[in-house]
This record gives sequence, structure tokens and C-alpha cells, in this order.
Amino acid sequence: MLKKFWLLFAGNICFSVILFAQQGQLVGTVSEGGTGEKLSSVTVAVKNSSIGARTDFEGDYALELNPGTYTLVYSFIGYQTQEIEAVEIKAGEATHLDIVLESQADLLDEVVVTTTARRNSEISLLNMQRNSTTLMDGLSLQSIKRSGASTIATAVRSVPGVSVQDGKYVYVRGLGDRYTKSVLNGMDIPGLDPDKNTIQMDIFPTNILENIVVVKSASAELPADFTGGVVDIVTKDFPAQEQFGASISVGYNPQMHFNDRYLSYSGGSTDFLGFDDGTRKMPISAGTTIPHPASSNNGTLEGITRSFDPTMAAQPQTSMPDFSVGLNYANQYDVKGNKLGLLLSLDYKNSTEFYDGFENGVYQRWSERDRFDLRDNRRQYGNLGTNNVLGSVLAGLSYKTSKSKYMFNVLHIQNGESRAAFFDQSTRVDNVINVVKDNLEYSQRSVSNVLISGKHANEDASFTTEWKISPTLSKINDKDVRLTTFIDGGNGTYTIGSDAGFPLRIWRDLDEVNLVGKVDFVKKHQFLGDNSTLKFGALYSYKARDYSIQSYEIAPYNTITSALNGDPDALLADENVWTPEGDSGYFIRGNFQPANTYDATQQVGALYVSNEFRLLEKLQAVIGLRGEFFMANFTGQNNLGDEVYDNENVLDKIDLFPSANLIYGFTENNKFRLSYSRTTARPTFRELSVVQIPDLLTGIMFLGNIDLQPTYINNFDIRYELFGDNAQMFAVSGFYKRFKDPIEIVAYSEIDPSQFTPRNAPAADVVGVEIEARKHLGFISDGLSDLSINVNASLIQSRIEMLKGAGQEYDSRLNAARDGEEIEDTRELQGQSPYLINTGLLYNNEDLGLETGLFYNVQGKTLEVIGLSVNPDVYTQPFNSLNFNFSKKVGQAKKGTISLKVENILNDDRESLYESFRAESQRFQLRSPGRNFSLGYSYSF
Repeated sequence: MLKKFWLLFAGNICFSVILFAQQGQLVGTVSEGGTGEKLSSVTVAVKNSSIGARTDFEGDYALELNPGTYTLVYSFIGYQTQEIEAVEIKAGEATHLDIVLESQADLLDEVVVTTTARRNSEISLLNMQRNSTTLMDGLSLQSIKRSGASTIATAVRSVPGVSVQDGKYVYVRGLGDRYTKSVLNGMDIPGLDPDKNTIQMDIFPTNILENIVVVKSASAELPADFTGGVVDIVTKDFPAQEQFGASISVGYNPQMHFNDRYLSYSGGSTDFLGFDDGTRKMPISAGTTIPHPASSNNGTLEGITRSFDPTMAAQPQTSMPDFSVGLNYANQYDVKGNKLGLLLSLDYKNSTEFYDGFENGVYQRWSERDRFDLRDNRRQYGNLGTNNVLGSVLAGLSYKTSKSKYMFNVLHIQNGESRAAFFDQSTRVDNVINVVKDNLEYSQRSVSNVLISGKHANEDASFTTEWKISPTLSKINDKDVRLTTFIDGGNGTYTIGSDAGFPLRIWRDLDEVNLVGKVDFVKKHQFLGDNSTLKFGALYSYKARDYSIQSYEIAPYNTITSALNGDPDALLADENVWTPEGDSGYFIRGNFQPANTYDATQQVGALYVSNEFRLLEKLQAVIGLRGEFFMANFTGQNNLGDEVYDNENVLDKIDLFPSANLIYGFTENNKFRLSYSRTTARPTFRELSVVQIPDLLTGIMFLGNIDLQPTYINNFDIRYELFGDNAQMFAVSGFYKRFKDPIEIVAYSEIDPSQFTPRNAPAADVVGVEIEARKHLGFISDGLSDLSINVNASLIQSRIEMLKGAGQEYDSRLNAARDGEEIEDTRELQGQSPYLINTGLLYNNEDLGLETGLFYNVQGKTLEVIGLSVNPDVYTQPFNSLNFNFSKKVGQAKKGTISLKVENILNDDRESLYESFRAESQRFQLRSPGRNFSLGYSYSF
């Protein structure tokens, strides 16, 4: 019976494939030229035949046609009829054709516009930007395919005003993470680092995308907590045809891979899958009472000590190259006259980094005003190895009827990062000491997200309702972080002592639940005698975080620590563990830390309304108002125990966020934009707390600030844009942003310069100019028509007012000024880059299936950490990123693609420096990423 079933199933599949192979598909969307609104019930017909269809409530249509060349007619009452000639349909393939219908000036006379399919090949991208009511840039599916980009992080860097940091985080207009927001299908989703506003973009393959939208000016329906831009990742819902793709790539870095000095340590058997198998599990319960060797009830101490993994040293190994593989499948099915869409994507990446000679440093000025050089409070130099495993699964179902659409998406991201470091550290202030350190870390992170949504329209699609519910669970588990410090005696002896800190074992756990629900209503109506669109809706977001930490030390008792000869693995060797009989050796001590354990919640509720209408024939306006309440509660205590919070309300705000966007269209492709909006940037859980969270590798301590207030920003934008064919465009923009209470990261005090904390500054101003151009070079010569250049440059000036008064920033800088140094009461905004340059030279020949490009990106020197008193400022130095991409379609049907990428061609370093008046700059951090080469192959059918 089973055999018959499989034979019947295989027969049906083969019949379907043969039947589909005889035909092709024409799919697309029809929208209105004036507003970009999708048009329903538009007639799509093959000229001189009875074959035709109508667009649904989202403006989508689909036709199955035999292979050949056709003329398509698009008609709708009140709009100019369009005839598109030379539309080629190929067997087994889907041809995508988006159409814009212009309003008919005289409804009594029919107007027919005839054009060719080639002129409309880029209509989706152009129409989306041209008709947007906000300042927006984007990438369509067709543009992404042409670029040969394999991930969103690679594709989005060609968007004007966008830069990609660390190969995965997207920033807009030179503003940092705090002011950029990323969403998935219009909904908030936390990333692997839930304290960041942006999610890692390298986890999403481009083959699951419909488009990427970057919004740079606010409107009422958008969340209020962004300033630089919102990056919306829109996934496919209904593929035009069955699609299956597979990809594989290998990356090689001469500096990092096949290096026998690479550092690692023995972990679990499932590390390659991105999670620990229990090897690093805390061997005792959090509430276990650990006795002291001198106590009378010390009988359990030996067993407790021996239960801890004795591995404490970083071990040299040979590093392996990077590796990634991906699979994706998408299809559309007819279900009783309705459409069912399926999307599935699996991606796996395993990357290895080795920094030979990394540096960290903490520097200060001397107390003498006539000394200009910087003294090193602490310096670190050594080797660091990192293995990062990243896996993601995205599955989606979509169901569409004539008046409704439903979506169900599930996303799970799994990440495991193992780090091992061995380095020297010298301390020169207060406690003059030289030490050597072994650092072993493992961080397991995961994000699980579900999105359920529905969209409904009335009979004529003049009123639509869209609702979305999206729960997310984020988990971060730092499992058995180990730090061993030996004091270097300078004569070949190494000892352990309290001066340098005893060997340490830490377990940290963070669980965060995020629930977001929203509903949006759109009503088309008449306003001032013209078509208008009214939007209104509501949103509610609830976030709850549970953070805990257990910390234990390995301490000596009645033993000589120099006998270990500086070997960390000897600490818990069988012969060195404390026993009652010998009453000497090393033992575990420590317990639960209430000071660094906390629970917190954040809630956001929003209501909004906006209206889009025409003031004049060529002047379009969108006026909106968004109201949001924000409430944060905190449970925890500080280190001294004199500040205890029990679900205390630490922030409670109700704010209004108005927005106005004006668009004047000189012509269809020639527009002037003016916008105003009020937005906010709120403190994260970690910032709005009293916790102290150490980074054991760098020694930097992060201190929360329970008194933080949200930042409020007034945004003004002006823009002129000119659109051309084939995604060509030119735009020049100006913007001004006024910040109230901007949140910045500052050095906490001159006593301990390695402690950083967030603080509010009074106010700041940011003014910038942005020029964007995308141009094909065919105007020079027909032979250069496949060559194009993208240029985007931003020049930004920021100014912040320093706090004045005893102990405040301005007075502390004044008191610590060097002889001849003039101290101003203003400076640049922390995290704001003074300039941003994105350029790309691309060659694309569709006939050859060849795409290649050279891309350059750089951001100006940026204030990273604000100094205080004798602590100088830290600046991130420009990283000159020059990358090369090459992709070539291969095979008779060009279903396969070979790609070659070279990153960091200039071999630049990532570096942050302390800078002070007339002093030689000193390193806060140095990493040398080297050049990376990757070779990949993908196949899709």
C-alpha cells in the first residue's frame, strides 16, 4: 500500500512539473502613480485574446501563459490605459512586471499609453521610492538579485546613507545603534543582543526577501523610538512559482585560518550546532552553601570543588576556515480558488577569528598640568581566538482569499560563541603589577519569534484592516566563564593573590519575553475634493527580562601558589584540590550575587492617526499624530545593598509625537520633500538599572544608571530627488536634529577609569548634508551601459552642551586641563560620525550572467567614550573598508552561481584611541581583521 502511495505521489509531481514546464507565468502589482496605493479590480488582459485577470485587494495579479511574446493591456476606470509590448514569457519561469497607472485628466476621453516591458523592469523600486510619503530608500527583489548579495548585510550597504558595522549591524546617517531601528515585516524583533536596537543582518539570506525598506523620516504609523532610520526586512509571502535553492561557501583569511597559534579549549560535543550539551552546566545549585576549609562542617567542600571542570587554560590549536551552507524552498498552491504560500529557509555559518596581538588599554592624564603625555592605567596585549556558530530557521505560511490575507511566520536563531585568550597585563596606577591571564568564555544565545497577521478589505478595497501579533523569547547564557590571573614576579615565578584577583568562574543567564501586538486601519476617502487616505491604529508592547549571575572563586588554603608554575590547569588538578586530610590546596568559594541579579519590565502603548491628502494639484501632505506611553519597572539592588527596588516604577512617560511630510511634485520623477517629526530614544534594560556587569576579557565594567531619562529629538528634513530609468537617481538632502537629554556612555570617575556608565547630557544639535547618486555610464559610451556607479556621501556636524557645576563634565575638564589648553563648553555628540562615504562601482551583464562590483565605505572619527576629569576621550578611528564581489551564473539554464568575495582589501585595522591635548594618542582597543577571501556556489530552480 505504501509503495502504491509513493508511486502515485511521484506520478502527480512529475505530471505537475511537465504541465508547468509547458507554460510560464506573468505576475506583478498595479499601483496608482500619484500616491503609490495598490489598485484592486484592475483588468489585466492579453491583447487580441480572451485571456485575462483582475488584481486583488492588494493590487496583485497572475496569469499563466504559453511561452511567447505578448502585449498586455492594463485598464481601470478613471486611469490611463497602459499597453505593455514585448512581454516575453518563458517556459517554467515567472516574469515579474509591476505597473503604474496614472490618473486620467479627462474621464470622457480614453488615453492609452504604449510602452515596452524593458522600460518597466525597475518600476517596483522606483515607484516605491518616488511615491513614498516619507524620506525612504530601498532595494527591490530584482535589485538584490542583480547585486549578487548573499545576505541582507551585503545587500543593504548599497542603500544611500546606510553603513554596516562589524559586517552585521546597520546604521543610518552615521548615527549609532541607539538611533537606528530594525523590524521584520513591520514588527519589532530583538536580536541576539537584546540591548541593541538593531538585529544582526547577516542571519537573513537574500533569497527569502521581497524587499528592504529604509525609512529616514518619521510618520504616525511608525514606532517613535528611532531617529536615524527604520530598516524594514520584508520577506516573501506568495512566490510566483516553486523555488528551491542551495548554497555553500568557504572563507579563508591568511591571518586567521590554518594558524597553529589559534587559541581554544575543550568544550561540548554540540558546540558546532551553536549550543552547549551540558558540559558547561553549573555543577551545583545556585542556593548551595559552600563551607570554608576552616569551618567545622567542611565535609562537602572537597566534593563541591572537584565537581567544577578543571580546564582553566587556553590551548593552542590549528584554526579552521569559515564555512556556511543554506537551503531554501518556496512555493504557491491553489486551494479552492485561493492561494497558499509556503516559505522555508535554513542557514548555517561557522566562522573562526584569530587576533594575533590584540590590544586593550586604559589611559589617564597625569595630575600635573604641565605633563601632556598619557600614563597607562592598564595595558593588555596578547592573542584571542573566537569560534562563532550561527544557525537560523525561518518558516512561513500565507493564505490569501479575494478580500483577506493571513500570515504565520516562525523564526529561530541559534548562536554559540566560544572565546579563548592568553595575554599579558600591566597596571601602573595605584597597584603596580604585571600579570598573565587566561580567559575562557562561552556564550549561548537564541531568539525564537512567531508572527501571526491578517489583512482584510471591504468589497472595493477602500477600507482595509491589518493586525499583527508577535511574541519573542530571547535567551543569553554565559556558561562557565573562566579567568585565571597569575602575578608575574619578574624572576620566573608566578603566583596567585588578592592583589590581582583570584581565579574566577561565572555563570550569567538572561531571559527576555517580548510580546507585540498592533492593528492598523486604512480608509480611502475624499478630502478637499481629491482622493485621500486616512490611517489610524494602535500598538501594545510588553517586555520582561530576568537576569541572574552566579560567581565563584578558586582560592588557595595553606599552600604555596608559586608551585603551580603559572599553569591554570594545575589549579584543580586532583593532587592540588583541598582535602580535609591534607588541609591544604585549592577550594571553591562564592555564592549567589543579589546585587547583580534583577527583574525588569518595559511597556509601550500607542495610538495614532494620520491623513494623506493634496493641498494643491502638485502638493501632497501627510499630517499625523502618535501618542505613546512608556513605563519601566525594576527589581534589584546595588552592590552596597542600600538601594533596594521591589518592582518599582522607575520611568513613566506619556508623550505625543507629531509628524508632517510635504511632497511637491514638479513632475512625476522630480520631487521636493519637506518633513518634521518628533521621536525618542529610550534607555535599555541594562542602562536603566543599578547593576554592575564586567567584561572579563577587557576588564571594562558597565554600571547601570537608574536615573536615566529618555531622549527626545525634533527632526527636520529637506530633500530634492530626481528619478530616472533603470534605478538611476540623484538626490540631495539636508537634515537638522535637536536632541533633548541625549544618552551617552561616559567614564564613571577618575578613580576607576575602566568603569563606564550611561548619562543624560542637556541638549545636542546635529546638522547634516547628504548627496546620493546612482548612474549608469551608458551616456559616455554604449559599451559602458552595463557599468554603473553608486555614490553616497554625508557630512554631519554635531554639537552638545556639557553639564556645568561641581563634579560635572565641563568643570571636570576645566580642572584637568593641560597648560595652554582651552576648554570649550560644547563638544561633538557621542556615537555621531562626522562624515560617511559609501561608493560602489558595479558591472552587470544579464546576458552573460555576470555581476561584479567594488565597494568602499568609511565613517569619520567618532567619539566612542566620553572622558571625565583626567580620563581622556576615546575615539573610534576610521575603518577604510574596500570590498570586491564577483558572481557568475553558470550552466545551460544559468541556475547555478559562482561567487568570489574579497573583504578588507586595504588590510585596515579596527582601532579606538585615547586622545588628549598635545599628547600622543594611545590605544583603547586594537583588532586586526586581515583580508578575508570567500568562494561560494549556489543553485536555484
